[in-house]
Amino acid sequence: QVQLVESGGGLVQAGGSLRLSCAASGNIFSINAMVWYRQAPGKQRELVARIISDGSTSVANSAKGRFAISRDNAKNTVYLQMNSLKPEDTAVYYCNADVMITADRGYNVWGQGTQVTVSS
Repeated sequence: QVQLVESGGGLVQAGGSLRLSCAASGNIFSINAMVWYRQAPGKQRELVARIISDGSTSVANSAKGRFAISRDNAKNTVYLQMNSLKPEDTAVYYCNADVMITADRGYNVWGQGTQVTVSS
């Protein structure tokens, strides 16, 4: 069984920064894509940033230039560096990963989420 555990959320003033971490643990052969999503109250969950195993990244337009995603494959951990935070970034941030438990068997895993609140 594989688990994802997020950390690093909290309350920050507008213009501030936070760094989220998501560590995968369990029976892991490899991890393909690692993705950060967020869901604000009353809104649909949206993709924030994505990184695949070769290090290629993509960031949502709403976060481009402010957020950066990175990963440490040795630690099975993905990070989301969030700078110049805005009140509209307030949401629960979720980590998601495509985890391989053998060379040809894997599944998608979600973390429990971490709250980010940006005050104006």
